[in-house]
Amino acid sequence: MQPMTITAFARRFGLSRATLLYYDRIGLLTPGQHSTAGYRLYGEREVMRMSRIAAFREAGIPLKSVRAILEGEDPGLLETALEKRLTVLNREIAQLRSQQALVAELLQRKSGDSGERQVDVQQWVAMLEEAGVDAAGRLRWHQAFERDAPEAHQAFLQSLGLDEAEIREIRQRSGQQTLPAVPRR
Repeated sequence: MQPMTITAFARRFGLSRATLLYYDRIGLLTPGQHSTAGYRLYGEREVMRMSRIAAFREAGIPLKSVRAILEGEDPGLLETALEKRLTVLNREIAQLRSQQALVAELLQRKSGDSGERQVDVQQWVAMLEEAGVDAAGRLRWHQAFERDAPEAHQAFLQSLGLDEAEIREIRQRSGQQTLPAVPRR
């Protein structure tokens, strides 16, 4: 492999020249040789080391730990660093899920839908089955609901968390050939 200048090496790894100069300054990655004019040159050994540095950095391992891992100061350091990182990631994911739920709730409040489901479709079917209502009985129930209160039937199906296609299918099976969707309130 032909030695690379700092600019070519930086381009290969998507780094800035300043980053490579910093890595050199902290002893993380030093050029393998220098040209007669004093330019830094990087060879195969540096490419391999930089590949490992990039992988560790992508995993979120701090530079100080990366350097210690690469220098082999502590054989268990890589595993310890990865376990710490995993713990931090799990905590961040839990925080993001909590934020996601809050944002979804705020959006539902804004749209006028509290989004609170007392019962989902699986729970509803299980309760009906426990009461002795089989599939044919559920169909008769839906038919009566659709016939007597179509808008309430639509709202009920939406409250179970069904998507519009499922709702349309249930309402059509309930005896209506073409039903316009009733807007959510």
